[in-house]
Amino acid sequence: MSDKYIPRLKVKYSEEIAPAMMQKFGYKSVMQIPKLEKITVNVGCGEARDNSKILDAVLADMDKITGQRGVVTKARKSVANFKLREGQSVGVKVTLRADRMWEFLDRFFNIALPRVRDFRGINPNGFDGRGNYAVGVKEQLIFPEIEYDKIDTIRGMDIVFTTTATTDEEAKELLTLLGAPFAKNEGGAKNG
Repeated sequence: MSDKYIPRLKVKYSEEIAPAMMQKFGYKSVMQIPKLEKITVNVGCGEARDNSKILDAVLADMDKITGQRGVVTKARKSVANFKLREGQSVGVKVTLRADRMWEFLDRFFNIALPRVRDFRGINPNGFDGRGNYAVGVKEQLIFPEIEYDKIDTIRGMDIVFTTTATTDEEAKELLTLLGAPFAKNEGGAKNG
């Protein structure tokens, strides 16, 4: 096959979303158009300090969900109240870029999130003021790659979308056009 595979959302971004953003915000240069830089998926598991097999299970789950090997994160400093020592393994993180990032985004917005029970949209207040968005997921079971029978416990994860947008408004518009199902404001009437 001579044609190189390009993720669906990446094509949609370059053909539809970038021109729409340019028109809406009136950018002078194409380089000003906000784009998705990376997606970071993080799972914290403090119980891993007692049992190293838990970390292996988390790594296996992250491999399936993201398609990329996770990095074990270590505690930066000791905290006596949590019985935590500096250098102990406390979680797993994966940073997705390029095609894997686009594929994960597509699956997350279109397959995983609709599988959340009583799903009404993701919180629109998860922006940090600099154009980055963070969302928490309560259980890894929403991803179809995870088999219910083969997991040891239900774990949540944090997913951070890092964009080149300078304001939250631009970042929200970018993610909305990419398919992010933001929840409607509670004050207004709900449609459908």
